[in-house]
Amino acid sequence: MLLPRRVVAPLAHARSAVERGLTSVEQRVDAWAHRRLDGLPTDGPRAWLVTLVVFVLKQAWACLFGALLLAVILATRLWYPDDAPLARNDLLTLAALALQVLMLVTRLETVAELRVVGVFHVVGTVMELFKTDVGSWSYAADGVLRVGAVPLFSGFMYAAVGSYLVRVMRIFDLRFERYPRRWVTALVAAAVYVNFFTHHWWWDARWLLVAAVLTVWARCVMHVRVLTRVVRMPVLVAFGLVSAVIWVAENLATFAGAWLYPAQAAGWHPVSPHKLVAWFLLLVISVVLVTWVHVPRPPAGAVTSGGTRDVPARQGRRRRAARSAATATAATTTNSAPTTNDAGPPLRGPGSIVGSADGVGDGAAV
Repeated sequence: MLLPRRVVAPLAHARSAVERGLTSVEQRVDAWAHRRLDGLPTDGPRAWLVTLVVFVLKQAWACLFGALLLAVILATRLWYPDDAPLARNDLLTLAALALQVLMLVTRLETVAELRVVGVFHVVGTVMELFKTDVGSWSYAADGVLRVGAVPLFSGFMYAAVGSYLVRVMRIFDLRFERYPRRWVTALVAAAVYVNFFTHHWWWDARWLLVAAVLTVWARCVMHVRVLTRVVRMPVLVAFGLVSAVIWVAENLATFAGAWLYPAQAAGWHPVSPHKLVAWFLLLVISVVLVTWVHVPRPPAGAVTSGGTRDVPARQGRRRRAARSAATATAATTTNSAPTTNDAGPPLRGPGSIVGSADGVGDGAAV
């Protein structure tokens, strides 16, 4: 569901696939899709249907790593023999590693994104070690590729969330209105992370933290690029939708026996909807980690939290160059007599601007 506040179309400053940071493979996919979609209607119900379909397909593309990992987990549950020489947990670890390498080799993921995913491995594994020790959930005891009671494939499940977030940033060319200051979001995320540990011995502050998240991100609106249109969506709505998808994936993973909660030891049943709150808060940590590497960008022309107005990079360079040239020309005119020729009018010096009075617009250097 898109749940847009407003649709802005077409894009005034649509960036190319290269400018959006798409990999070479994704650039070819992007070009292929546009060749088949450019002739479709841009207004009316059919346009909305096309936008919705493309939105869903791009979301599926963004969560490719997580979807493949979940498919492997389900496949090993259905078809992998229990008495196989290689333990199932070890197979899952090797399969997850192979998927990660494949994503990198096929250029579906960049090296910069891989570094972010590595941070998720560390943050997730530390939490896993603690949570399994206090009995919040448990894994099968087989396999050798593990740290304590935690099989190494568990870190890839956190990495799947990180992979989705970094991919969705560039695939949808996400922009943010009124994104909160990052040091504030870092404090909230740190408090959430600490509470995941301390609530076992002290007061559980999760609802207070939920209120903090709602307050900090209340005014933030996300601009989602779909084809040549931009869909505006409150960031908190996006947090809720992604948390719900993760909860569904968690139900599939526990059904496949990837891990179990104490209440599922006697037999599997759906994970309680109360876990949605935990996933909502964990997603906040994930978003903050990603935004410290990929700084949230405002829409073109929007006022940032620092009070400055964002403009497209090329337009900004043109304006700076035009103003510099205009300043240099004015200084030359003031300090020296104009050069003339036999025809009469003064010759324009190099770099002078013909066009608007402030040197910005349709002018050209002659």
